Amino acid sequence: MSRNSHLTVATGETDTMINMKNLLYLISMSSLFQCVTRQISLTQPGTVTVKPSEVLQLTCKVTGASLTDGSVHAVDWVRQPVGKGLEWLGRILYNSATYYAQCLQGRITVSRDTNKGE
Repeated sequence: MSRNSHLTVATGETDTMINMKNLLYLISMSSLFQCVTRQISLTQPGTVTVKPSEVLQLTCKVTGASLTDGSVHAVDWVRQPVGKGLEWLGRILYNSATYYAQCLQGRITVSRDTNKGE
């Protein structure tokens, strides 16, 4: 069984160069304590240039667990800009509740597709 979580980021008013290799994601620690093996992969291009009003979408594929039954409590999206520390972007819980970094409110959407297995 595989399920996807998606991250969509709207760009600002200037061109944005994003090195996607520095975008990380984490499964919340609560699922790690259950001693259940998870396989997680991020589908992404290497480097993407997006212009104002364009949308960037990334997909996190989770296999071996369900994003809807609480076995994976949450999927957190975190990025690490070159030369900087980790920056939390947002979270989606198993019940579809979402939370976002205040500085990205209105520019970011985290969603999931529980019907799409790959």
